[in-house]
Amino acid sequence: MKEILIVGGTGFLGYHVSKALINKFKIISLSTSSPKKIRFLKKVKYYKVDISNKNLFKKIEKKLLNISYVINFGGHVDHKSKSKVFNSHYIGAKNLINFFSKKKIKVFIQIGSSMEYGLKKSPQKENLRLFPISFYGKAKLLATNYALKAYKKLKFPVIIIRPYQVYGPNQDTNRLIPYVITESLKKNIFPCSHGRQLRDFLYISDFVDCIKKIINKDIKYGQILNVGYGKPIQIKKTIDMINKKIKTGEPIFNKIKMRKEEQKTIYPNIQKIKKILNWKPKTKFNVGISKTIEFYKKNIL
Repeated sequence: MKEILIVGGTGFLGYHVSKALINKFKIISLSTSSPKKIRFLKKVKYYKVDISNKNLFKKIEKKLLNISYVINFGGHVDHKSKSKVFNSHYIGAKNLINFFSKKKIKVFIQIGSSMEYGLKKSPQKENLRLFPISFYGKAKLLATNYALKAYKKLKFPVIIIRPYQVYGPNQDTNRLIPYVITESLKKNIFPCSHGRQLRDFLYISDFVDCIKKIINKDIKYGQILNVGYGKPIQIKKTIDMINKKIKTGEPIFNKIKMRKEEQKTIYPNIQKIKKILNWKPKTKFNVGISKTIEFYKKNIL
């Protein structure tokens, strides 16, 4: 079996991708934390390491000599610390690229972010000039540019994907959809923003399908691909839909202020990925929400 390295394999996205590929690849996961019990996969080899620390990364290098594919989901999820964001999302990616640029790998999938677009008007296209506002967006763009530079100079086989808001079972409850679901299931009164924002939501199985297509298909390297549903939905409608399905809990709108860098409308143009990968989202929002609610009903209450 070929080996695949999933950096951030203990997180929401890394877990689902690992689970989908576990029978076809020998999977190695690098993360700064151990997997939660509910995300632990027996066949995955987990290593706890900070890839932004060169000395610690060198200690694990011997375990990575036979890697054929790399997916970098790595990065600090709490964006309050600028140094942790910079080190985990940029320096970590840089260390990985420097190491694997000297190896013969099939493809390196760098997970970028929609935050790289900054205040660019939606639907956002991959060829836009970028001026990210948040420090997180800036760190992600630095990683993107470093990866593209490696492709141009060294023919490094990198593909950069920019996912929008991916949701589904087993996501941490500090994200909007699982937060609303769990608060509603617990019959809580909970604060929300005004809810007039428009956001793009992609169900996890569609995201995983995109990753599998990149691995299994020969495509031109050095490309950036937006990954999303392509049709935004209002946050208030999302919250009301969840609340109506669960029939308990009470959202209180206008209690949380929008962040300074937060735009009212964010969603991607996904025509490029449709054409290149012959990929498109299959899970309707209503269906994805229902599946996600069922997971939390069984695993939270």
